[in-house]
Amino acid sequence: MEASFWNGKRAPGVPDEIDFEEFQNVLEIFEPAFKKYANNPIYTSIGKTISYKELDELSRDFAAFIQHETELKPGDRIAIQLPNSLQYPIALYGAFRAGLIVVNTNPLYTAHEMKHQFSDAGVKALVYMDLFGDRVEDVLKEIDIPYLIQTSLADMQDTPKRQLINASVKYLKKMVPDFSISRALSFRQALKKGSGHNYVPGKVPSRDDIAVLQYTGGTTGVAKGAMLTHGNLVANMLQVDALQEQLDANGVQLHQRGTEIAVAPLPLYHIYTFTMHILCQVNSGDRCVLISNPRDPGMFIRIIKNIPFTAFTGIETLFVGLLHHPKFKECDFSKMKITTAGGAALTEDTRKKWLEITGCDISEGYGLTECSPVVTANAANEHNKPGTVGLPVPGTILKTIDAEGNEMPVGERGELCVKGPQVMKGYWQREEATKESIDEDGWFRTGDVAVIEEDGSVRIVDRLKDMILVSGFNVFPNEIEAVVNSHPDVEYSAVIGVPDQKSGEVPKLFVVAEPDRKDQLTEEAIKAFCKERLTSYKLPKYIEFRDELPMTPVGKILRKALR
Repeated sequence: MEASFWNGKRAPGVPDEIDFEEFQNVLEIFEPAFKKYANNPIYTSIGKTISYKELDELSRDFAAFIQHETELKPGDRIAIQLPNSLQYPIALYGAFRAGLIVVNTNPLYTAHEMKHQFSDAGVKALVYMDLFGDRVEDVLKEIDIPYLIQTSLADMQDTPKRQLINASVKYLKKMVPDFSISRALSFRQALKKGSGHNYVPGKVPSRDDIAVLQYTGGTTGVAKGAMLTHGNLVANMLQVDALQEQLDANGVQLHQRGTEIAVAPLPLYHIYTFTMHILCQVNSGDRCVLISNPRDPGMFIRIIKNIPFTAFTGIETLFVGLLHHPKFKECDFSKMKITTAGGAALTEDTRKKWLEITGCDISEGYGLTECSPVVTANAANEHNKPGTVGLPVPGTILKTIDAEGNEMPVGERGELCVKGPQVMKGYWQREEATKESIDEDGWFRTGDVAVIEEDGSVRIVDRLKDMILVSGFNVFPNEIEAVVNSHPDVEYSAVIGVPDQKSGEVPKLFVVAEPDRKDQLTEEAIKAFCKERLTSYKLPKYIEFRDELPMTPVGKILRKALR
């Protein structure tokens, strides 16, 4: 159903105020949940499902391994560099239980990127997938990491399946180098060693203690480590959890704790998925289906096809990829209640197609790594307001400012600033960068241009640093991309500013055509399409066709790489 009304108030059942003192740290979230939902399934990966009780026991074993088999101490940093797999939550909860600070790391990072992050964070332990061991070896030539825990794709599978997968991998290794590192301890060995000891709960972390060093994506410069405290993570979990109290048209809570099944295609090491599927989901007692390679839509669809999932988190490019696959329509959407989107602007065309096929509207939200990450979110179903990223989550206040720092009136563009309990402590070992981003009153400058509407909902216009100055006029890439992406022959696009002798800067458009329209789509057709919909100074002066565009692991187009 299309959104039918919007009155500027929160959806029925969603509170305006939250008790942020309910939990003091993330352990107080997941340890009671492990007991309360002991027999419920929690994570599914490669066909294997584990229960809350099993995750409790396995993460205790990993924590005991850290406590008794290493010299790691509370506050030391451990990097977890894994794709979506059962090993990730086991290592993560185990590390938290042992008092370590988690450094979430992209498994696809180059050795150069890993060196920067591991050196900057002072990493003393690393959990990684053996397939990426060659890059780890390169890193070890320059950085000493005392403890290496190496895992394989099938490590948490039952014996017959594990042997089959390992045999397949072994066969493949005959054609490619063996990237395993001799001094690394296997993940299974670490768990076995830990099982021989008792996990000993340590000092209870305070709200101000750092839980995670979450490095920014680096789309606008060198990646910095956002210090997310236990208090930050708890606050954002409670803020998102409050949205789940929304009532449906019959007055029944939309989210039924302990019964929901969510699909998690975005990586767990990304803060968006981390908050949704590590903290919120565990507190709710729900099950999560982990997708290790969302860029293979055929495999993705085979995994979820017969699962009656109720929730789905994604991003624009992921939705587009699935919608273009002929078998996506065969999935079971009968139980689906909510789809959430974040990380990049959602186009109206994608939203409409998703609603048409799944029967579930996409509720778009907005967040940043520095805000743990959720800042605003739309409610579900008829309370969704397409074209916006919704209202600020409870406990959050917003404003927009001009270049001089003056607050802008409602309805006018400005840089969005955020204040709330989810805003980070600061950037790790970067005091000046912290002062530039967070003022003395606690306002965080997002670098995003936004409009706050009369009803409090927010429209994101663009990244401040991506703005193009054409003959003195401000041009925002998102506006041009939205027009181009509405062309029926375009799959997706990106716009950057390039130098121009006459205008200072002009827009350059990169286009990826629909797979079956590559030969038909022309530069002339796109220019004519844009001319009908955009004023002259916003028209792309240059157009380049590509088979694909550079993206982050979660599917956000990297304009920096295009520049």
